[in-house]
Amino acid sequence: MFLKQYGEATANNVIQFLAFNADNPNSICSCLRAARENARSVRETISSEMWEHVNSMYLQIQMQRATPQHESLHEILRGIRLACHMFQGITDASMSHNEAWHFLNLGRMMERADKTSRILDVKYFILLPSATGVGTPYDDLHWAAVLKSVSGFEMYRKKYGRIAPPNIVDFLLMDREFPRAIRHCVSSAEESLHSVTGSPAGSFQYPSEHLMGVLSAELNSTNVARVIRSGLHEYLDGLQTKMNAVGHDLQKDFFVWGPVDRTVRAGAGR
Repeated sequence: MFLKQYGEATANNVIQFLAFNADNPNSICSCLRAARENARSVRETISSEMWEHVNSMYLQIQMQRATPQHESLHEILRGIRLACHMFQGITDASMSHNEAWHFLNLGRMMERADKTSRILDVKYFILLPSATGVGTPYDDLHWAAVLKSVSGFEMYRKKYGRIAPPNIVDFLLMDREFPRAIRHCVSSAEESLHSVTGSPAGSFQYPSEHLMGVLSAELNSTNVARVIRSGLHEYLDGLQTKMNAVGHDLQKDFFVWGPVDRTVRAGAGR
């Protein structure tokens, strides 16, 4: 899609495509538009503070899209990140932690896990495909950027100190406490899914619960040394495929209209 619209990957073209292009469904502008429309459709469920904040974010990006100033892009992106953090805080503080909240948390955690896996994959597979840069200040700079991209630089330094790729992989993949680590995200998503369905931990009623349990068990039963030894890219690629499968089954289990099996419902009623 980028090549068709822009042809050449210049800095201005990439910024425009990823930040302000309304035709790109993954641009910041498109994501905020979709979030606003979703919020509008469930205004009776979310708090007024949540609606006002997401609407404000949408209007802000529309103003910036009308008069893009790439020289101030750093401040624009910083403002968007802070606004997203604020929205999550408003959500947790102003909305009952009921079924609707658990659906929100489920989506948030699966999205975080997916994005963390892709950021790690880009570093290992694209940024430094050659071994010549490994261990150099250039390499350390990239790893620090990876940690900052998930707001994890300070928490990593508190836990591990020096920049070391195996420790960074362990922190972003296996950590139980850091809120953007894949293991933490999947565990939190699994808890919310069980809260929605009412199934006890370790059991399942829906295909999505089963796949989520398999994914969580896999993360709990491995370690970073084994992952790196077998190939980090291959492992992350497999994780992304499994998370996509969970998302697909969540869609089928909870959001797709379909005929009701009256026999099953009658049996459940008895």
